[in-house]
Amino acid sequence: MTADGSGGAHVKSAVRTVELLEFFARHPGTHSLAAVQEALGYPKSSLYVLLRTLVELGWVETDTTGTRYGIGVRALLMGTAYVEGDEVVALARPALDRLADETGETIHLGRLDGTGVVHLATRESRHRLRPVSRAGRRLPAHSTALGKALLATYTDDEVRALLPATLPALTEHTITDRERLVEELGAVREQGYAVDREENTLGLLCFGVAVPHRVPARDAVSCSLSAARFAPERQQTIRAALFDARDRLARVTRGL
Repeated sequence: MTADGSGGAHVKSAVRTVELLEFFARHPGTHSLAAVQEALGYPKSSLYVLLRTLVELGWVETDTTGTRYGIGVRALLMGTAYVEGDEVVALARPALDRLADETGETIHLGRLDGTGVVHLATRESRHRLRPVSRAGRRLPAHSTALGKALLATYTDDEVRALLPATLPALTEHTITDRERLVEELGAVREQGYAVDREENTLGLLCFGVAVPHRVPARDAVSCSLSAARFAPERQQTIRAALFDARDRLARVTRGL
């Protein structure tokens, strides 16, 4: 028995279920039983039983052969329920709409999740050449304006404890040295906003600000645009619009 009186086997089964669903979330598409077993290291027999149970419940789906597995529609429904039930997302809608109208660019509301940032809401740019994104997408915090704006609300030591010394590179512009990132976060604190200079996606610039309804901040808003369309004089306009959105969001989310 575990300390809380529950059966250890039941706890292990729950942990494996969550880890399995997270594996499928991180690796889109379908995967063979052998590939999943190799990645997670579970006994093949118990993994098969777990997969078949999740298929029956709709959390996992199979291809037409029934031998390859991927995330199921139930996971989408739960993710949608999280976003639809979140108070910050609901309260942020007018400010996000206004920011999208003022800038004409792609707008994101994001939340820090460990070492990553998750998009909770998106407003698409009206331009033909625009970044493509979706609610539920998770990106590394160190390579995004949303993530850097949020990390800047933590102390340097807290950032060092959260992130490894060497960070993964997504493009040739990604900051991969933690100490260099810590230095940049100091500049973010001084200027009040963060910039992603093609660090997450080549050809894409992004500006982000944290929403200070919690300390350290949990949520941030950003404006993304094509580097090909960016003129330096637009930075001041985008920054002012982001600061206005930040202040509006801070007022409506105060106390949450």
